[in-house]
Amino acid sequence: MSIDPICGMQVSEDKAIKITHDGKDYFFCSTHCRDRFIKQEGMKDAAVCYPALRKPLFKNKLFIISCIPVILILASLFIPFLMPFRKAFLNYLKIIWWAVTLGLFLGGIIDYYIPREYISKILSHKRPTTIFNAVFLGFLMSACSHGILALSIQLHKKGASNPAVVSFLLASPWANFAITIMLIGFFGLKGLFIIIAAIIVAINTGFIFMFLEKKGLIEKNKNIVEVPEQFSILGDLKIRAKNYKLGLKTLITDFRGIIKGALVLSDMVLWWIILGILIASIAGAYIPVHFFHRFMGPTLLGLLVTLALATIIEVCSEGSSPLAFEIFRQTGALGNSFVFLMAGVATDYTEIGLLWTNVGRRTAIWLPIITVPQIIIIGYIANLVF
Repeated sequence: MSIDPICGMQVSEDKAIKITHDGKDYFFCSTHCRDRFIKQEGMKDAAVCYPALRKPLFKNKLFIISCIPVILILASLFIPFLMPFRKAFLNYLKIIWWAVTLGLFLGGIIDYYIPREYISKILSHKRPTTIFNAVFLGFLMSACSHGILALSIQLHKKGASNPAVVSFLLASPWANFAITIMLIGFFGLKGLFIIIAAIIVAINTGFIFMFLEKKGLIEKNKNIVEVPEQFSILGDLKIRAKNYKLGLKTLITDFRGIIKGALVLSDMVLWWIILGILIASIAGAYIPVHFFHRFMGPTLLGLLVTLALATIIEVCSEGSSPLAFEIFRQTGALGNSFVFLMAGVATDYTEIGLLWTNVGRRTAIWLPIITVPQIIIIGYIANLVF
């Protein structure tokens, strides 16, 4: 196995696109990464070798996972039992399609415009400001948890440290500006508690992951590049802006580059997102609504039940917020609402699966181990105080 020098993915040499230049072989997961490498290195005489066989469509994970809900939806036209699933799946799709699309598009912009040195400069240093920068960037984002997945993986590819990626992933869905307004609208000033608590969990987790990275207990991001201390992002931006030639041809080229980056990113993350929606739709369609209210009271057992259900049915921050408020309205348990919202991000199979396959297995395993106790403790305190 070799490492794609652009995206950092592991690729099998017998199935990857190979470039030979100056007697050295480079292997790529896609033509997109190959083209970026050729442009980045200024190569003009590189010999390109394509794999003899392409992966069949029926072996593509995105194709396989996408076929499952399509088949179930078509079957629901003839099988009444599947009608609730169809309604739930289409409703979830309606809620989050824009967030996923926005996340992939922003990921494409980052891939095309943002040099790896910028991300490494801001989010790769082993100091507290790195975690604060990651959380602040998360606050500026307006995509929901599934939309933010694409951005998190893109930041990882561009050189953000693994602790920074985790902090960004935890802070973005619940500490971003759009959700702040929504939660205050639902909960009033109590909504600020949820936001502040989410930021605290994101920061604490980032610092703990920094310690784990220092001790070699989690993976290090191999995409990080060494950036001189004197390197100035602002100065580099001024040079790039000065050399940029605005015109129709340039805009078309830029747009194509963004779309290519988004498509490559979608192949990495979209099948996980569809799998998450699929499982959540089944849970939402066939678990009785009264079950949530009966077993999710302001007790330790209620918190644990809420944690378990949040792991299963968390789909989107915007979609989960009304249900979290309904739990609070019915039970008066603000802590349960916080656990429902935050634990969905910390324990959701989509997030863990993406970290497992793209960032590292140990990073994915440590995420719930570190975050769940914090979330339960904060939720328990909130039930006692409010």
